Amino acid sequence: MDPAIISALIAFAGSVIGTFAGVLTSSKLTEYRLRELEKKVEKHNNLVERMFILEDRINVQEEKIRVANHRIEDLEGK
Repeated sequence: MDPAIISALIAFAGSVIGTFAGVLTSSKLTEYRLRELEKKVEKHNNLVERMFILEDRINVQEEKIRVANHRIEDLEGK
């Protein structure tokens, strides 16, 4: 076989292997970044849910304070 053909085949094989290795590495990096981003989004969603619960509790406490103040005003008026 001609040495030029052998060199071309070796170069082609090296290019193919290099391309697949690059794609694989890039894919792994992308998956890692997506996992980290999903963790951050989950933390944010958890915070939003907790804030919603706290806001609801604050509304209940404010209503209790309004009722207590109204009862105090009624007692003071008697």
